[in-house]
Amino acid sequence: MYRYFHYPIGTFIALALSTTLHAETVQVAVAANFTAPMNAIAADFEKDTGHKISLSFGATGKFYAQIKSGAPFDVFLSADDETPRKLEQEGDAVPGTAFTYATGRLVLWSAKPGFVDAQGQVLKTGIFNKLAMASPKLAPYGAAAMETLTRLGLQDRLSAKFVQGESIGQTFSFVSSGNAELGFVALSQVMQQGQIKSGSAWVVPSSLHSSLRQDAVVLKHGKGNSAAAALIAFLKIEKSRKVIRSFGYEL
Repeated sequence: MYRYFHYPIGTFIALALSTTLHAETVQVAVAANFTAPMNAIAADFEKDTGHKISLSFGATGKFYAQIKSGAPFDVFLSADDETPRKLEQEGDAVPGTAFTYATGRLVLWSAKPGFVDAQGQVLKTGIFNKLAMASPKLAPYGAAAMETLTRLGLQDRLSAKFVQGESIGQTFSFVSSGNAELGFVALSQVMQQGQIKSGSAWVVPSSLHSSLRQDAVVLKHGKGNSAAAALIAFLKIEKSRKVIRSFGYEL
């Protein structure tokens, strides 16, 4: 269920689209899978609003722990919808500010052209030494990968080949460097303008794992920060949504 600010949206759109005399800086924790689109959106945000943005990328689970320990983030772009909801319930986020900014897709990817077939049958052949994925305990994309293997009946058969990254960003590095022949990564990491940039891939059917709905939320530290409110509004406008779609996310 989508949740939005309980304030007139025009107020925040105006903040996002006009240069303010009282520019502020917003500290943003961003799930690693959203690195490329967020860097693009951040550049537009600073140019269009006059606010400054500081981005940190990493695993959703680690950000949750840091926020609980008092890390001074103003906005959190999670890789799931559960963590922002939990932070709201625990008093660490501003109630009513969470909303779904994107729904991600999981992909089995190899840096080698032709290595991964269009149906993902390479998983059943086992003709590889290492299969990379993000930690299921820290990263929703890792949990989705494990869920996919379980539904395919391959978890036990392939467990000896697993290599786990702390985040989906580290997992991508394992595969792109060739340290793992293939791995489960975010589609956004290997797609741009609707095309797979390199290597070979199988886009995992959404029916094989739980939805990768990703929510953003204003954190307690960001309450009253006009740049935080402006960023939330900016993520909802068509200019940002176009960027998000170009990296393979669904809206």
